[in-house]
Amino acid sequence: MVLNLIFLVIVAFLTVGFFWVRKQYRFCEENGIPYVKPTFPLGNLWGAGYKIHICELLQEIYTKTKGKHVIAGLYMFVYPIYLTLDLDFIKHVFVKDFHHFHDRGVYVNEKDDPLSGHLFSLAGQRWKNMRSKLSPTFTSGKMKMMHSTFVAVAKELQKHLDPIAERKQEIEIKDTLAKYTTDVIGNTAFGVECNSFTQPNSQFRTIGKKVFDLGKFEFLKQIMAGAFPNISRALKVKVTKPEVEEFFMRLLRETTRYREKHNVQRNDFLSLLMQIMKTGKLEGDNTELGKITFEELAAQTFLFFIAGFETSSSTMTFALYELAQHQDLQDKARNEVLRILAKYNGEYTYEACMEMKYMDQVINETLRKYPVAETLVRSTTSDYKLPNHDFVIKKGSGVLISVYSIHHDPEIYPDPERFDPERFTEEEIAKRHPMAWLPFGEGPRMCVGMRFGMMQTRVGLANFLEKYRIRTTPKTPIPIVIAPNSNVLAAKGGMWLQIEKI
Repeated sequence: MVLNLIFLVIVAFLTVGFFWVRKQYRFCEENGIPYVKPTFPLGNLWGAGYKIHICELLQEIYTKTKGKHVIAGLYMFVYPIYLTLDLDFIKHVFVKDFHHFHDRGVYVNEKDDPLSGHLFSLAGQRWKNMRSKLSPTFTSGKMKMMHSTFVAVAKELQKHLDPIAERKQEIEIKDTLAKYTTDVIGNTAFGVECNSFTQPNSQFRTIGKKVFDLGKFEFLKQIMAGAFPNISRALKVKVTKPEVEEFFMRLLRETTRYREKHNVQRNDFLSLLMQIMKTGKLEGDNTELGKITFEELAAQTFLFFIAGFETSSSTMTFALYELAQHQDLQDKARNEVLRILAKYNGEYTYEACMEMKYMDQVINETLRKYPVAETLVRSTTSDYKLPNHDFVIKKGSGVLISVYSIHHDPEIYPDPERFDPERFTEEEIAKRHPMAWLPFGEGPRMCVGMRFGMMQTRVGLANFLEKYRIRTTPKTPIPIVIAPNSNVLAAKGGMWLQIEKI
């Protein structure tokens, strides 16, 4: 009798669950939203992160559904989320109706995972307050202050490359450029001389790799934490690896204590954050920003590291990959560098770097074809009725902007697989929709470190092209296969290129 009762309860539970899941999976169809058929239990996420990169999965959905609506539906497990298909609607999300979409819906657990509480992840008023405190640290004046550090590290890059170029050797270029960005970020964010070129296995470099080295378990944990944040917080789930958290928290405690004790002043990001932590404002500026805690300082510095280290090295890698295949474009970029350096007596001054307009076109086209932040996410803060449609996106729903799909849309960029920096002349930019190029996002929540990333990339590429020619080899991945488990776009198997002296 008891066994029969248990059996009936299980059958009833499974039956209710079956019909509930079926109803969930019919939601988009019943509301006239184009969608790709999901499969239980992962919905449309099958293969993402281990067979195919998420950007390729979204591009497939984008291509199948574009033109049918302003959004398409897909399912994260059993919950519908929405992929944007229309640039005008994206402008509503990022700018016009930003108050409905100011949260990213990213998992945050500051109590158990303090490094997760950074600007990228914070929501609501917490995000707004932190943004107002950090924005003054990324002005053009502050970038000019840090510029000499970029140049000094770039000269170390040249020293490292000289013997390699003499031998016309092929190398895995991403790793070399990551040493450059690691040293720049270590210096400007932490005040640490990382010396990655002479000590490639230093702890700073090793930990940097661990941040982005995601196994299947870590990838799935991040997806689950994002999909079920309240449950994950109750279970004290941490998305930061323990060894990464221990390293950064210890490093920052030791560094801040040493600077306070010995009154050390440096022109770096950490010094600026320490000023805000101690006084609530920046030196020479009477604007009251409000103080931050040490944990908040640590989280923002960690974000500065992960955002500036991997994104810039990836962008430089893809730029050199394309220039290696297009020697005429490489010559044009190099000639600009040499011409401007001659004008400034061979010095990489801040003004000289800002004059490299064609270099910016190369970087912008690289970010079009290989956007490192290939998908942007927003979460609705209240019910939102689509403009000119009856459909209402419910509060808390996810909205995806597939930057990769937009940047590879032939209706926006004809022949999108062709690398062409001429797409980014002022005249060509003016012809396009303002939401057609989104590597840094747009609107109030666009990347606060855009100036830093562009300057770091510009200085690194200019120093590279000044002295070296880059060529493809039989090991160069043509065409590129995107590594499916990478947090940012990366070539599967690495990027092998040959370097020779000019």
